[in-house]
Amino acid sequence: MSGVVSIVGGGLAGCECALSLAARGVPVRLYEQRPGGNAPAHHSDHLAELVCSNSLKSTRGDSAAGMLKEELDAMGSYLLPLARRCAVPAGGSLAVDRERFSCEVEAAIASSTLIEVVREEATQIPDGRSVICAGPLCSLPLAEAIAKAVGNEYLSFFDAAAPVVDAQSIDRSIVFAQSRYEEQGMGDYLNCPLSRDEYEAFWDELVNAKRVLMRDFEQKDLFNACQPVEEVARKGIDTLRFGALKPVGLVDPRTGCRPWAVVQLRAENAACTAYNLVGFQTNLTWGEQARVFSMIPGLGGADFVRYGVMHRNTFVDSPRVLDETFAIPGTQTRLAGQITGTEGYVEAIASGLLAALNTYADLCGLESVRLPETSAFGALVAYATDPKTHPYQPMHVNFGLVPPLGRGRMRKRERYRAYAERGKADLARYVEQRGELFVGCKGATGGTAGSLASE
Repeated sequence: MSGVVSIVGGGLAGCECALSLAARGVPVRLYEQRPGGNAPAHHSDHLAELVCSNSLKSTRGDSAAGMLKEELDAMGSYLLPLARRCAVPAGGSLAVDRERFSCEVEAAIASSTLIEVVREEATQIPDGRSVICAGPLCSLPLAEAIAKAVGNEYLSFFDAAAPVVDAQSIDRSIVFAQSRYEEQGMGDYLNCPLSRDEYEAFWDELVNAKRVLMRDFEQKDLFNACQPVEEVARKGIDTLRFGALKPVGLVDPRTGCRPWAVVQLRAENAACTAYNLVGFQTNLTWGEQARVFSMIPGLGGADFVRYGVMHRNTFVDSPRVLDETFAIPGTQTRLAGQITGTEGYVEAIASGLLAALNTYADLCGLESVRLPETSAFGALVAYATDPKTHPYQPMHVNFGLVPPLGRGRMRKRERYRAYAERGKADLARYVEQRGELFVGCKGATGGTAGSLASE
C-alpha cells in the first residue's frame, strides 16, 4: 500500500473519508477551497459546516434515517459519534450545535498525523488515487473537470425532482395501471383520475400554496431550467389538463370513461416499491406538498418518501457513469457525497465512509464493499448505481427503496420494523464477514467498528 489519497472537499463526506482512511494507515491530502474560494451557501471557513438545517433527522431504529445511523455505528463512522457529542435537544432526532460540531471535526482532522489539509481550490481532478467529495455547489472549474471525466451530458446543475410516494401507500381501489392507448391493467404507469370538481379544487389549492423562497444565486438559472408545476398551473386553469395531467388515451375502469384529468405515477426503481408524480417538480414547501398533493385521488393516505425539490445542485448521472463503488470506471477516481446524487447529511457521512472503505480495499487488493441491499444505505447505493434507474434524480435513504419483505400487506409501522430488523441482521453478518475492513478501527468515541454484530 503506497501513495497519498487526495480528497477534494472538506464537507461531511470528505472529512469522514479522510478520518476513515487515516485510521487505516492511509496518508491523505484533504483539499478545501475556503476561505479563498467562492462558496455562496457557506457562512464560515470551518470544515464539515452544516449549511442548512442542524438536524441529522430521526434516531428511531424503525425509521430509515435511524436505521442508517445504526449502520454507521456498525461500520465505525468517525463523524457520527462527534455529532452525538455535540447534540442539542431535538426530541427523537439528532440535532447538533453547528459551530461546536465543525470545531470537533476540525480537531479530529488536526490530530491525525496522516491528514494534510490544503486550503486551496482544486480546479482539476488530482493525479493518482482521489475521492471527489464536491458538494451541491461544486465550483465551475472542478465541475468542468468532472464533466470531462464522465461526459458533459451526464452532469446536472439543478435538482428539479418530483415527489416520490411509497407504493404500498397508494390506494389501488382508485389508482389504475395503464399506459396511454393500451388496455386497462397494462402499461408502465399508475394513474390517479380526477373529476372536474376534484381537478378544479386541486388547481385552486396548488396555485395558492406557500412556496420556498429561493436564494439569489439560484433563482434566475433555476427557473430558466425547469418550470415548477405550480408555475405552469398559474398560466390558466386548463394548462395542466392539457399538459402533464392530460387524460388522453386513458380510461377509468370504475366509470368506463376518460377522466377529466389524470396524475400519472412512474416507478422510481426496478422493484416498483416507490413511484414519482410525473411532471410535479415543485417549489412548494414540504408541508404544502403533503397537504395539496394528498388531494389527488388515490394519494389521500400516501406516504411521501421524498418531497419535490428545486434548487442548485451539481450531481452526476451515477447509474450511467459510476460503478457499484461510485468509481469512474477505468480511473483511480471515486466520487462521494451529494455529487453522486445521494442526499442528506448522514447520507453524506455514509458516502464518505463507503468511499474510504473501497479505496482502502483497492490499495490492499481486497474485494470491494458491497453492502446488503436490505440495509438503508445499501438500498440507496443500489438505486444510485442501477442502470435501470432512469431518469436519475437525487435521493436520500427511505424505505421505498429497500427490497419487499414478501410477507403480504402489513401495517406501515410493522413493515418499517421488519425492514429495520432484516437490514440490521444482514449488515451485521456482512461486517463480521469483512473483518479485514472493519475490525480494529475505532470511531471517535472509541467504539470498535462492527459492534452491531455482537449485539
